[in-house]
Amino acid sequence: MEIEVIAAKRELQGTGASRRLRHAGKVPGIVYGGTTAPVQIELDHNALYHALRKEAFHASVLTLNVDGAKESVLLRDTQWHPYRQQVLHVDFQRVDKTHKIHVKVPLHFLNADSAPGVKTGGGKVSHVVTEIDVTCLPGNLPEFIAVDMGALEIGHSIHANDLVLPEGVELVAHVQHENPAVATVTLPKGMKSDEPAPETPAAPAA
Repeated sequence: MEIEVIAAKRELQGTGASRRLRHAGKVPGIVYGGTTAPVQIELDHNALYHALRKEAFHASVLTLNVDGAKESVLLRDTQWHPYRQQVLHVDFQRVDKTHKIHVKVPLHFLNADSAPGVKTGGGKVSHVVTEIDVTCLPGNLPEFIAVDMGALEIGHSIHANDLVLPEGVELVAHVQHENPAVATVTLPKGMKSDEPAPETPAAPAA
C-alpha cells in the first residue's frame, strides 16, 4: 500500500514563521538524509493529523510529494502540543531502496482467545511490547508482524526470537541478543494455578 504525503517547501523559518504557519492550519517539518541537503517543508495539519492516527503511517515507506517532486521517506519524529490535539512539527528521513533501514514495526497479536492458558486455564494475556525493532530493505518493510499466541500455556511467554519474520526482515542486533518477551499468559491476582477457570454462563435458550 502506497501512502503519499503532500507537502510544500517552506521558505520562511524561525519561531515566528512557524507560529504563523500553525495559525494558518499548517505544520512545519523537515526532510533530511541521503545525499541531498535537508529541506524545510510545510504540510496541512488536518490531513497529517488523520494520517498519524493510522498504524501503517508509522511503519511504512511513505511517498513524500514536495511541490510535485516525489521521494521515499520514513516518518522519524513528531512533536505534539502538550495538551491540545495539535501536531507542532514533523520529521521525515529519506530512504535509499538499496540500503537497509532500521524501523519499529507494530505487533499484531493473534489467537489469544484460543490459547490453552486463556481458554481453559483462566489466564490473562499481557502484551509486554506492542512494537519491535527490525532492519530490512525498504521494499521488504512489513506493515506489522503477527504474533501467534494460540499455543501459550499459563506462565509461558513468546519472546522476540520466537517471532516468524517475513523474508528479508531481521531483528536488530540488540533485540536478538536480549531476546525480550513480547507477550505472556499469567493467572489473575488471587487465583492459584490448580483452581479451575471460571465458567462462562451459557446463553439462555431461545
